[in-house]
Amino acid sequence: MTQDRSRRELLGATGVAAAAAVVGGASGTALASDEKRAKRIVPGSPSPAFSKATVFGGLVFPAGVVGRTPDGVMVTGDFDAQCRQTLINLKASVEAAGATMENVLQCTCFLTDLADFATFNKVFMEFFPKDPPARSTVVVKDMVVQGAKIEIDCVACLPD
Repeated sequence: MTQDRSRRELLGATGVAAAAAVVGGASGTALASDEKRAKRIVPGSPSPAFSKATVFGGLVFPAGVVGRTPDGVMVTGDFDAQCRQTLINLKASVEAAGATMENVLQCTCFLTDLADFATFNKVFMEFFPKDPPARSTVVVKDMVVQGAKIEIDCVACLPD
């Protein structure tokens, strides 16, 4: 991503790319080349029910991540530690697809307890210290992954 291109400019491109993908899919037109096909990224995972990330049109769509360690153990107890591991996992997914945290345009964040919001903001800003992405944060009753107190997904762009 060049320094003169801002996240806001890229967000406009996100909407255009998403609309083009929907229109192309709705019309039933075949994609012309492999470079226009969605690329599935599945780092270090034996055939999950979903891709860790999908890349299409220069955009990266990582799946939602939770605070599991690389060996699959959920970080429990301390919300700060689970939040930090969740963001480490998000960074790994974004980087596996060829982008960086500076390329993240938007995050959707799910917390199970509003009392954790201040801690979440503090840790989030450690991972996005300058020009943080657009963000939505929602408090939910529970997570699908047992023990998870936070889940984050995002949209990023590939660097130029």
